[in-house]
Parts: sequence; C-alpha cells; structure tokens
Amino acid sequence: MPLRQSAYRQFHSTETAVTKVFNDLLLAADDGEVSALCLLDLTAAFDTVDHDLMLLKLERQFGLRGIVLKWFQTYLCDRTFRVIYNGSLSCTVHVSCSVPQGSVLGPRLFIMYTADLEEKVDEHSVNYHAYADDTQLYLRCVCDDTPTAVEKLEHCVTDTNQWMSANRLRLNPEKTELMRSGSKHSLSRLGGCGPAIKLGTDTIKGSGHVRVLGVTMSSDLSLEKHVSAVCAACFFHFRQIRRVRQSLDAGSAATLIHAFVTSRVDYCNAVLAGSPRVTTDKLQRVMNSVARVVSNTRKFHGGLSRLLHDELHWLDVTDRVQFKLAVLMYRCLHGMASLYLMDSCTPTADVAGRQHLRSASQQKLIVPRYRLNSYGRRCFAVAGPLTWNSLPDSLRDPALSLNIFRRQLKTHFFAKY
Repeated sequence: MPLRQSAYRQFHSTETAVTKVFNDLLLAADDGEVSALCLLDLTAAFDTVDHDLMLLKLERQFGLRGIVLKWFQTYLCDRTFRVIYNGSLSCTVHVSCSVPQGSVLGPRLFIMYTADLEEKVDEHSVNYHAYADDTQLYLRCVCDDTPTAVEKLEHCVTDTNQWMSANRLRLNPEKTELMRSGSKHSLSRLGGCGPAIKLGTDTIKGSGHVRVLGVTMSSDLSLEKHVSAVCAACFFHFRQIRRVRQSLDAGSAATLIHAFVTSRVDYCNAVLAGSPRVTTDKLQRVMNSVARVVSNTRKFHGGLSRLLHDELHWLDVTDRVQFKLAVLMYRCLHGMASLYLMDSCTPTADVAGRQHLRSASQQKLIVPRYRLNSYGRRCFAVAGPLTWNSLPDSLRDPALSLNIFRRQLKTHFFAKY
C-alpha cells in the first residue's frame, strides 16, 4: 500500500495527514522558502473505477491470481440494481464500473486502484499525500525559483490528469485549488497569490486559503481562519443545545456537547502547537460557554476555573493541544503511528555519540534546529519532541501502556491548576 495514503489504514487518519502536510509547510517557511500546495478533486471517484482495470492491477501489481482473483471478479462484475419508488419498480440497470460503497472492501479497492499514482508524482520530485480521493501535491523553493517550481508543479498536475484519464478517473478543475504559503516577507516578494497553473484548458488561480481535510490553512500559515470557522460552527450547535437544555439531564447535555462542540475543538488541534494566545483564547471562550451549559449555570456565574477543572474535569485548550502532541509522540515511539510521523521522532539514545548523555537515559528526543518561533517551533517535528521532553521522567517510562500514559498525563496537567 502507498506509504503516503492515509485512508482506511491502522494508525492513519485525516489528523495524521493534516499534521504531516502542515509540518512540511512550516518547515519550508522556517527556512525562508515558499511552498505551492495544490489540492486535487476527483469527480465521483468511487463510481468511475473500471472493473477490468481493477482486476488487471490486482493481478499485475499486487500478484493476485487463480481463485483469489476469480473471487474479486465475481465480487465486482455483473452487479445490477433497481429502484422502488411509490410502489413502482424500475428496470434493471447493469453496473459496469465503480466499487461498492458502504462496504469494507470498496474503499480499500479504490486505494489499490490508485496506488501507482504515488510513483507518477515522485517522477516530478513533488511531495504527495492523499486521503482516499483527496490528493495534496506540494513542493518548496526559494522565492527566486518560483517560476521554475510552478512549471514543475504544472507538469506534475498535467501528468496526473493524464494518468487519471487513462484510469477512467476525472479531475474536477472547478474544485481543484492552489495556494502559496510562506512567511509574510516571502509572500510579499511574490506579489499576491503568485502565478497560476494550467489544467488542460482551465486555469487554476492561487487562493489566500484552502481547506485541507477539514482544516483551513492560510497562505501565511496562521490558523485564524480555521479557528474562526471552528468557533462559528461550535457556537451554532451551542445555541441549539442551550435551547433544549432544560429538557436534558447533565449526562445527556454533556454527551451532546462532546458530540457537536468539543469534538470540533479537538479535531486536528495538534496543528495549533505554538499558536498565539489570541488564537487559542477564541476556542477557550467556546469551552467556557459550553461548560456553563453542561453545568446549567449562568453566564456571569463565578468559579469558572473550578467548574472546568474540578467538576467537569476538562483541560484548558492550550493543555488539550499539549495532550494531543504528547499522545502522538507516545504512539510514534511505540510503533503505533504512521511512518511519516514516526520519522519525526529521534530518541537521543539512537544517535551515535549521544548515548552517554543524561537525556538518553531519560528517554528524551532530539529537537531539530529551527530559526523562527512563528514557524519552525510550531511544526510537529519540533513541537512534538519539545512537548515530550518537558514531561516528567515517570511519564516517559517506556513500560507504560497507552491507557495508563493518557491517565497519568491528564493528572499531570491538572496538577498545574
């Protein structure tokens, strides 16, 4: 399976995919370079998978033959469907393409169908990451080499489009997006959003922000637009729950809040590492508001800190970010994470010449060098090891199980209040 495909795989998720892409963009900005990020969108991707091509790929690329290949053939081919509406039955329609959606095998077959796309992108020396049919292409360069980099990315997108056509898939130019990212100084040298790229007869113009798997990324790599969007969605659901709060007990109210509000606050919050307080305070106001709904207290009721920490046992937003980073680092060190995140974790004890240091015996990690707090310190490759090294020695004990680690980690954060 492709190493940079994060869908439907253990230890892979949209969160790990976003963390990896955002980490690479921040590293480029910290080095004074700019990045071009292109988001490709497929039209009805799962519905256009060609059965003959699918079986050919299973045989030649994955080595499935004999009775196993025959089983897949009978699973995919000769499918039909009919629709009943208002008591009337439609005629039978034969399904000549697509993988069954809603099944266990359907999504995995699609990943296998598009597995060789990664090799096609690598031919252009362009970074690639995907989650099912959501594909991100990006590369970095110094400001003076921007025209060359744009040309390289355009050739990559063109070849990708040709590969899609050859495999009966279709790119949607209207939903394909392009964004340049970097420091404000670097972006000012480009002038606006930079040059556009061609996709056939269509022109993909640069945008100031794009939405990557539910996270809004801006060209200056600030997350203000993302946090504002999250807060708007949270307050919408908060108002709906508040209207019916009197009809709910405390447990039911807490369940609704966790389902519709705190889950949004916590989604991909590892990318908020190192963000200024003016950004995280917006999310903290959301948590403060929903805490009052759960406890059924008034807005100006005192003792908010006691309510959050003692009664509800909720961490502050900044500590929730640190909690997520620490858990990700634990998973990386114990082989419970994706390889592209595990590559960011280097124990001091594994570096030649450093095994004798105290940090090696304390299970600490190497912190890569960085230039700017606003970019380099925020990337996962730096913020993760910094968070891990700041934990007490007892929490870095490799003998701890994940559940015990999470429990003791939360106790560690509450001890600061």
